[in-house]
Amino acid sequence: MTDNADLAALIRTIPDYPKPGILFRDVSTLLLDGPGFRATIDRLAALVAPDTELIAGIEARGFVVAAGLSYALGLGKLMLRKPGKLPGEKIGADYALEYGTDRIEMHVGHVRPGQKVLLVDDLIATGGTASAGVELIRQGGGKVEQALFIVDLPDLGGATRLRNQGIEVKCLIDFEGD
Repeated sequence: MTDNADLAALIRTIPDYPKPGILFRDVSTLLLDGPGFRATIDRLAALVAPDTELIAGIEARGFVVAAGLSYALGLGKLMLRKPGKLPGEKIGADYALEYGTDRIEMHVGHVRPGQKVLLVDDLIATGGTASAGVELIRQGGGKVEQALFIVDLPDLGGATRLRNQGIEVKCLIDFEGD
């Protein structure tokens, strides 16, 4: 695997957002670059376990990554959405934020019992949303054994948190010290 420095160079860093002292890693600039986005999807696709049956993307940028991987691999895409976005019967999982809680949901029956589901998002920081995604897919009967991200902020511990849940985590780019 390449060191992905070419992709890292396409990610904009915004200092002091959303609050002073934070370096926000903005993947939107990577998504704007056609060849960079294509390389990102190709490199992530090469990491996907061969027995994967479904790609789950977390709202909202995770949808972009999941759609690209779903297309590249010929697999379906499961949407993990914020509350109030799904019209049918749904299940949900709550997770902690710095101040308060949030929730993600999915439609009942969109995961077959025992179906192997890959979880993807653009970035993993503390791992709260990703852990809720794993819980939600498992609650729906799916098996989650792998998660892929474009960016990892390893100092925030999210990838380690997922690994402690038995998930193989792979990321293209690490931004240390964030």
